Amino acid sequence: MQYRYLGRSGLKVSPLALGTFNFGGPTPEDESVAIMLRAMAAGINLFDVANSYNEGRSEAYLGRAIREFGRRDDIVIATKVHYPVGEGPNDRGNSRLHIIRECERSLRRMGVDHIDLYQLHRPDFEVPVEETMGALNDLVQQGKVRYIGTSTHPAWKVMEGLGVSERRGLVRFVAEQPPYNLLDRRVENELVPLCLQEGIGLIPYAPLAQGVLAGRYTSKADLPADSRAVVRGGAYADRVNDRGIAVGVGVARIAGEIGVPVAQLAMAWVRDRPAVTAPIFGPRTMAQLEDMLPVLDLAFPAELEAQFDALVPPGSAVTNFHNGCRWMKQVLEINA
Repeated sequence: MQYRYLGRSGLKVSPLALGTFNFGGPTPEDESVAIMLRAMAAGINLFDVANSYNEGRSEAYLGRAIREFGRRDDIVIATKVHYPVGEGPNDRGNSRLHIIRECERSLRRMGVDHIDLYQLHRPDFEVPVEETMGALNDLVQQGKVRYIGTSTHPAWKVMEGLGVSERRGLVRFVAEQPPYNLLDRRVENELVPLCLQEGIGLIPYAPLAQGVLAGRYTSKADLPADSRAVVRGGAYADRVNDRGIAVGVGVARIAGEIGVPVAQLAMAWVRDRPAVTAPIFGPRTMAQLEDMLPVLDLAFPAELEAQFDALVPPGSAVTNFHNGCRWMKQVLEINA
């Protein structure tokens, strides 16, 4: 396996990150820990989590897995802060109070003395960016955080934070975590060029487009009963449309022609895109993890680039994954 530098930092991570969104939700504790231990044994060292995942259980389970693994220094913990964790007015957002308090809580929950990558889960348009960057800088200075990053930020918000860091001599972002897959390539228009210019590593989520690029869907009218589109509904259901499913069928055809599982090929495509360090794969079961481990050593065939571009041209989209925040929701109306 070839480990990669995270952006312009000196931190090396595996070319696939393990997402923990299912752990403490549909996946119970013992199975969650077993999946993480298997990933660690396979060489995956980047684990994506958040303080808001499943009321903190995902972080707690990750802490247990690291203790059982026995080598804390071999694991890169990437957790996040922003979403509500209570009913109080200060139990959310990117204020100094919330960031520092939630960092302390995450450390206690995982039973560790530092977080390797601390990310702003979403931007906060009401808190001055100087306050947010100052709080993150203090956590780094205190040794509680090693690196900082963002998640689902528009390019201008990432640049705003970098500008404050430059002017004030503060720690700078090294990573951004956007939704990115073949069905929605809009990050290529502004975010990818920014990251290449400024040395920011992308850690994309939803690389398989909620299973559409894993061959799980054949029709919008016939969704799997256990899919997020059915179980969670809302935005998850809106992301699955007939245009996206048709692209998924096209990817499956290409994968069949070269004898590679469709999910592995779709994941390898994201992993080898410019500026990408490691896409996030969030398994629900051990079998799902085992199916994806070969991607650690699978190179995306360069001769297939044109075929993928023909399915969804660069910078465009056939379904809407940029709907996690209000400024992205109406950029392009494409729901079928």
